[in-house]
Amino acid sequence: MTDPRVVVIDNHGQFTHLEKRALRDAGVDTEIVDNETPPSELDADGLVLSGGPSIDRTGRCDDYLELDVPVLGICLGMQVMAEALGGRVDSGDYGGYADVTVEVLADDDPLVGPLSPSTRTWASHADEVKDLPPGFTHTATSDVCGVEAMSDTDRDLYGVQWHPEVAHTEHGEELFENFLELCRN
Repeated sequence: MTDPRVVVIDNHGQFTHLEKRALRDAGVDTEIVDNETPPSELDADGLVLSGGPSIDRTGRCDDYLELDVPVLGICLGMQVMAEALGGRVDSGDYGGYADVTVEVLADDDPLVGPLSPSTRTWASHADEVKDLPPGFTHTATSDVCGVEAMSDTDRDLYGVQWHPEVAHTEHGEELFENFLELCRN
């Protein structure tokens, strides 16, 4: 089986290049493209919607959710996904970046289920998903944020509030490997 090609959609976040690096380190072909790139120009087996500073600067991210490939939304990427599909995003109670212990709620989830039941992560909670979109399952939580992860396995759409690409996050490489496995199927 060939390794998938994964495109990282740049939402102007400070960690976008680290996301590309994590995927490249996992041995897959990857590139970063601007979030105004037409979906028809994307040649990918999977997409990562990167984090970023503002939901107002996410370009065509809503359109990418219609492609028939697995999508992983990271932080703002998850929020864009939630809002575009009928969920609700609002300001977080804690803001800023912090070390957060995440509790996995769904051990059968293909993205976060294989992770340790309790995982230390690096996350920003300036904004967060308050209400899940229809069809999504709540897959992880923390004392800081109710919805730390969500998934819709029928549509291969996944989101995490934390940043798996940074060294401060435990099991970040494993989370990317789990996503790549979804892209291979």
